Order: sequence, then structure tokens, then C-alpha cells
Amino acid sequence: MRAKVPSRSLKSGRRDGKAVRKGETKNDRNALVAEKNSSAAGRSSRLGDKAASHKKWSRDSGAAAHATSGGRRGRSEQTSPRGAFKIAVKEMKFGILQFFSWPERRVPLPTVYERALQRIEIMDRGGYDAVWLTEHHFSDYSVCPSIPVMGSHVAARTTRLRIGAGVTLAAFYHPLRLAEEIALLDILSGGRVNWGAGRGFDEREFRTFKVPVAESQARFREAVDVVMQAWASDQLTYNGRFFSFDNVEVLPKPLQRPHPPMWVAAGSPDATQWAASAGYSILIGPHGTHVEIGQQWERYRDWLDEYGYTISGREIPTARLLAIARTDAEAAEVAQEGAKWLLRTYVNPTQLGFGSGDPVRRYIDSVVIHGTVERVADQIARLHEEAHLDYLIGAPLSHETFLAFTDKVLPRLI
Repeated sequence: MRAKVPSRSLKSGRRDGKAVRKGETKNDRNALVAEKNSSAAGRSSRLGDKAASHKKWSRDSGAAAHATSGGRRGRSEQTSPRGAFKIAVKEMKFGILQFFSWPERRVPLPTVYERALQRIEIMDRGGYDAVWLTEHHFSDYSVCPSIPVMGSHVAARTTRLRIGAGVTLAAFYHPLRLAEEIALLDILSGGRVNWGAGRGFDEREFRTFKVPVAESQARFREAVDVVMQAWASDQLTYNGRFFSFDNVEVLPKPLQRPHPPMWVAAGSPDATQWAASAGYSILIGPHGTHVEIGQQWERYRDWLDEYGYTISGREIPTARLLAIARTDAEAAEVAQEGAKWLLRTYVNPTQLGFGSGDPVRRYIDSVVIHGTVERVADQIARLHEEAHLDYLIGAPLSHETFLAFTDKVLPRLI
């Protein structure tokens, strides 16, 4: 966890058609962009080769390819014994994507919640920045239909851990109710909310909530716009396609002003471009390959520049599935079982554009970070360098993975 005030992820101000931060002149921004473009050139050259190196990533993920220097703290340095890369892991943040999965309903559901809350209390004492709570409906894939309700309970059992919405499915909400509930959670938690909003993609949810998939994108974007304006306005007047209000006072306002740190989930190029055009920061989800997440970050950076904003100062949390065990082979088994669970209960490969090939193999080779403690730390360091991974939201595929990451991996990287 970095000792930093979290980025507010605000829309930047504009002057002469360009985004300018407070206290920043246009010349300052141009110098910043020039410096950023210079450093990005080297990164781009690496990522430009990544399509060709995708198989190498897969091969490295499927075998015990890397080892770490071990026992690192603070600004740690990591070197491959083959000399493939040398990385200073510094200024990273870490969170956990907390699911409330109920596989095969083996235990009573209250036990699922109590175990999750015990895990969250461990996070509060450790080096994590935030727990990111997930919202899902009508599936035992994760049984948490309300982030504000769960978040309030988390706030009462923790003292410093930030409470992330990862994510509220805004297309299913009345946006004023959503604005009120997230603001109330921010107050009750002492200003610890990170708000993430997403559209969702589970057809059961759209069908049951009677939200046509064809209009869900527009409904989601309008809902986000309403929430942001409700927090910023003393009296809200809004006229949109789905929602209209006249001189409404939306209370309470969030404790964090003008609003909590805010992100939108971006699972496609279109969603990424829309977020950049609006000046919103993005959350990168857990289902893209290691190569794809780096490419998405760079497209987003370029679109921000195109629309007069900058990526400088933004945190881009990126979720990655994790599997850790005593041996690489055992970890690969955990990754395989986790991938099968995802595909059986929630993920539609066609809907997410996985393409041809075995989707389970895709997760094992290119998506899940898996292996021994040393190898997982090594892969995270490599993604930090090659894919701009500065904020990792880990999604452990087993309780043993969570404990190993907390006790053994995290101390090597912070």
C-alpha cells in the first residue's frame, strides 16, 4: 500500500481545448505529454512485439520459467536467472476482488459471508489498499446483490481498508437511489469508498430486471452521468433519454468531495474510448490476457490524449486471477479448476470475444497468474514493467492462494 492520497479520478479542467490540472499551465502539460510520449515510445516498442510474444507469455505461464531474488521489501529489485528482465517493483497498490461464491452450496450461505468478512479483516491489518466488493444476481457464482449493504458491514469491521465497489451494476439502478446509497456508505465508512460502476454482461440479470441488452449501454452511461451530477449539484436538473429531474436535492452528499474516487469498468475498446472521452478512469477486468491488458492501457492513454485529458496521476486498477500452491503443477490445477468454475457458472466465452480455442486453456496459459510464491511474485513484477500494472486487484481462486499472497507474495512487492 502506498502512503498516498487516492487519486480522485476527476475530469480535468479545460483550457484552449486541452485538459489542465489545478495549478498546471498549458506549457506544463505540453512538457508532461512530451516526457510521457518519450517514455511511452520504449514501452510501445515492447508492447508492439507482444502479439508475437504471446506464445512466449503462454509458455512461461505454463512452466516454471522464472525465479525471484527472494526476501525483497520496499523498492525491491527482481532479476530473472536467465537475464530476461530486471525490474524495480515500486509504488504499486494492491487490492482483493472479493467474491461471495457458493460452489455446490457445500456450506450454509451465512458461512460464506463470515469467511469473506474474516478475510477482509486480514486485509485491513495487512498491506492492502482496498477490498473490491462484487455485485451479482441470480447465481451462486457470487451471492452479493448489494454492495452498499455489504460495504456498510465491512466499514463497521475495518478501520483503514478502503471499500471498493467492483462494480455496482448501474444499468439496473435508479441513479438517484444509487447516488444516495454510495454517498451514505462513504459517510459511514469515514470517506473510504472507491466507486466503480459497470454495465454487466450476464443475460440472466438483464432478462430478470427487464433491461433490454440493446439499451443497457446507453442506460448505464446515463446512470453514471446522473450520479456524478447529483453529487456535484446542490439542486439537480437533468433531462435525458431514460431519466429526467427538475430541481431535486439529492442527499446525502459523499464525505469525499467533490466525490469518491471513481472508475468505470471497460471490457471493450468501445467502452474504453467512451470512458476516455468523458474523462473517466477505467477498471480493467480479470478476463483479458496479459498481453491484452497492456494493450488496453495504451489505447486508453492515447484516447485520453486525443480527447484532451491525461493519464498522469490516474490509478488504473487491473484485476488478475491468482492461483498459488507449493508447486507449479499444483497451482496449475487450482487455475484449471477455477477456470472451469468461471465458465460453468458465469463467463460466456463468445460474449466476451474469446475467439476459437479451448477457453480453459486460454485462462491457464494467458490469463491466470499461477505458480509458487516466487514465480507469482516474478510474474507480477513482469506485468508491472511490461503491461503498466501499477494497481493489482487480485482475485484468488482458493483460500490458500489468498493466504499465500498475503503472507508471502505481498511482502516481496511492497
